Amino acid sequence: MLVTPLLRTPRRAESPAMEDLARNFQAASPRHMAVRTPPASWLIHGAVFGLFVLLLARAADAHGLLAWAAGLVYIAYDTALLAFTAVQTFPLQTGPLQIGPRAGPLPAPPWPTATAPISVCVIVAAHNEAAGLPGTIAALLCQTDPPEEILIADDGSSDATAPALAPFGLAQPALGAVAASTATQGLRWLRLPHGGKAAALNEAIRRAGADVVLTVDADTLLQADAVAALRAAFAADPGLVAATGVLTPVCGPGLGGRLLQWFQTYEYIRNFLSRFAWMRADGLLLISGACAGFRRDALVAVGGFDPDSVVEDYELIHRLRRYAAVHGLAWRTQVLGGVQARTEAPSSIAAFLRQRRRWFGGFLQTQFLYREMVGNPAYGRLGTWMLPVKAADTMQPLYGLAALALLLWYLARGQWQVLLPVGGIIGAKIGIDLCFHLWSVHLYRRWTGDRTGARFGYALAASLLEPFSFQLLRHAGAALGWVMFLSGQRGWGRASPGRSRK
Repeated sequence: MLVTPLLRTPRRAESPAMEDLARNFQAASPRHMAVRTPPASWLIHGAVFGLFVLLLARAADAHGLLAWAAGLVYIAYDTALLAFTAVQTFPLQTGPLQIGPRAGPLPAPPWPTATAPISVCVIVAAHNEAAGLPGTIAALLCQTDPPEEILIADDGSSDATAPALAPFGLAQPALGAVAASTATQGLRWLRLPHGGKAAALNEAIRRAGADVVLTVDADTLLQADAVAALRAAFAADPGLVAATGVLTPVCGPGLGGRLLQWFQTYEYIRNFLSRFAWMRADGLLLISGACAGFRRDALVAVGGFDPDSVVEDYELIHRLRRYAAVHGLAWRTQVLGGVQARTEAPSSIAAFLRQRRRWFGGFLQTQFLYREMVGNPAYGRLGTWMLPVKAADTMQPLYGLAALALLLWYLARGQWQVLLPVGGIIGAKIGIDLCFHLWSVHLYRRWTGDRTGARFGYALAASLLEPFSFQLLRHAGAALGWVMFLSGQRGWGRASPGRSRK
């Protein structure tokens, strides 16, 4: 029999009336209510799109550097975001930093703030993930501060999941039933008919009895102290309702996989530093479902995950923040440098494009669904800062692709009066990116304790090559996301329920 550490006994939920996730979801989601688009939202989104059309029109008759105005706006916007991130993350140079409760009186959270320890239930949503599940479970069982529960939410797997789970003392239950491990207390297998990741997570949430729910993808391996760091963060801040960790991408073997892992490693570094920056500005919206902790009572209050969302983790944070603003609650979201994990990432260009098509299409879907929050001061900095930036982000990839197309057009026509000054601007931008890449690696290593393998030399090479390769690939995936969003299709590419917006 497999010998594993015993997990703590979870504290069962004490409010059965809050268990109706579907009812709470209908009350909290704008998907089930009449949403009026306010003038500020119309103005912000219209300005972003109108400027794009205007700049393309100017390219036909302008001369010199101004003919490439779309590229100038693209570069200026990206540089402004880098500057914002650099300023907000500057305190990381002195070591790890987290955001705790704000100063001043706050409304009391709607759940008890008892002195009992914070309990944690890890939910692993899986559909045909037999290859990765054993490693994920083993990493959870090896935590220095193990969770009270580990619940495998099996979303109708038809592969060798049963043999993969057998060494952990788990026998296959009937559909809709739960089997408890005979080898490890607290380890359970919930077997469900195939209904998608969100539906599987919601059913697992109903059955979880801990204070905090941690969702982990079936291809994600937590560092040994990840649960301890997550538990400490929720215990320290009663207003914390959602937190994500820091992910390091891992791709498959082969030259293509190694190249994509190289580029994605430094992309993830910038992305998580950007999340830290927006956290400090009270605008963090992206909590990676591959490793995401939620206060269960808050999760139940807003109705759990949205089964109709393409990026259910991203949409959920919008709903949590909207609910908090409507009800006058000081709920917070965080990215925790002490919660680290390695997660599977696309290893081929085709898989990468499918992933980014789904991510960007889901981003557009969510931006449209929560359009009444854009520019709305009722939502604080989230409404007046973050969501207007997200409105600009909807068009940023199109600006980038248009800038490239114009450059190729000018090159084909031999318009050196445009190309020469543009070349100087691009060279200056590469220099700025180079400095930011190196600085970001320095900050990231201090923040995470240098356990991610980030290296300055590789960052230097990535900053030089990325604008002409990986960045264009990202924009191509986003353009495909626009096509999927505008066509209203639901065929978002092959994506296992264990995959999320990482």
